[in-house]
Amino acid sequence: MRIVGLTGGIGSGKTTVASLFSELGAPIYIADIEAKKLTDSSKVIRRELVDLLGESAYDGKKLNRRFVADKIFNDKKLLEAVNGIIHPKVAAHFKKWVSVQKAAYVIKEAAILFENGSYKDCDLVILVTAPKALRISRVMARDNSSEIEVERRMKNQWSDEEKRKLADIIIENIDLQDTEKQVKAIHQSLI
Repeated sequence: MRIVGLTGGIGSGKTTVASLFSELGAPIYIADIEAKKLTDSSKVIRRELVDLLGESAYDGKKLNRRFVADKIFNDKKLLEAVNGIIHPKVAAHFKKWVSVQKAAYVIKEAAILFENGSYKDCDLVILVTAPKALRISRVMARDNSSEIEVERRMKNQWSDEEKRKLADIIIENIDLQDTEKQVKAIHQSLI
């Protein structure tokens, strides 16, 4: 079974592309969703995050995402420390998930696939790109965020130029019909 990494900057349309692959029958692992589930359910992650960030890191049983985001997106060392707690647990969870899949390939969708080095565990990597202005407008609409907040989050990810150097396939996600055609062609080549 092939492991296909799917990545792209915030607002590029990774989730849309992942959904298109899913419609074609590909098993999809959305790393951000699984990381959120694990941060809420894992006692080990909770203990380590509280040790690092304080009791305010959790609001009841759930991670206080706004508090954590405000802390880490302005402090690279803190961001790296939080990622160092969460990412190994997500990687282990992904390996277990892959072991029970029965398909020609699986998709691992992760925003920071290159940044955290997990692209090295993939047989090939698809990069989803879109113009910066379009990405910003998508995220502002989706998250009800300001342009400044979106740009701050973008600064914590590699640029598309850096990612292009490591990607095997690039999907320019501007027009949905064109994106669908690209996904179908990639799917056919993988099966």
